[in-house]
Amino acid sequence: MSRNVLIVESNNDRLFIERLKQHIVQSDFDIIPPICNITDYQCLNGLTTASLERKLQELERDLNQGILNKIGILVDADNEGIEKRVELINQVIKSIDSDLEITEANTWYKSESLDAHFSCHILNVNGHGELETLLKTIKSQPSLYADCLETWRNCVATQNQKITDKEFDKFWVSIYQRYDCCSSKEQRQAGTKCNPEASFQKDIEVTH
Repeated sequence: MSRNVLIVESNNDRLFIERLKQHIVQSDFDIIPPICNITDYQCLNGLTTASLERKLQELERDLNQGILNKIGILVDADNEGIEKRVELINQVIKSIDSDLEITEANTWYKSESLDAHFSCHILNVNGHGELETLLKTIKSQPSLYADCLETWRNCVATQNQKITDKEFDKFWVSIYQRYDCCSSKEQRQAGTKCNPEASFQKDIEVTH
């Protein structure tokens, strides 16, 4: 039986996609496969050219055996932007199929030599950012505690220290999950009640 694999940067990406799938299934959207037919996830634990190339080469054996039907690649735009990320993926994909050309995101491309389809999607807000940037943008609960971090960031700046947008958004989401979306009782078990896995099940990251 053929499988559909999604390569993600981190476990949080996997949790987000699984929650998004649930949300779509429960809504009135028309669903085009394979969004709800992901068989397996493969995690990079951080995006680099080497990590993505290594992961694709690990999957090449299954591709050659005809076990894999579709491979999606989900990565963050970060400061590089969508076009640069697509270029990186296109460059790396040639380590397993030198003839395959991936020129844009959200499009399926057929590898004739591997008899499989490949696509990529770049998480972004206005062309840049990452998962946490997206989660901050689509938050569905008031964010009193997390929004106060702006004051902290400004204070740090007065000490000639800089908090990058990437660092700030990660911290913002962490505080949002723990304090804005958890009750006092849940906070006493924050490790299990306010972690990303529990948070995604509370509908706190996906707007209705």
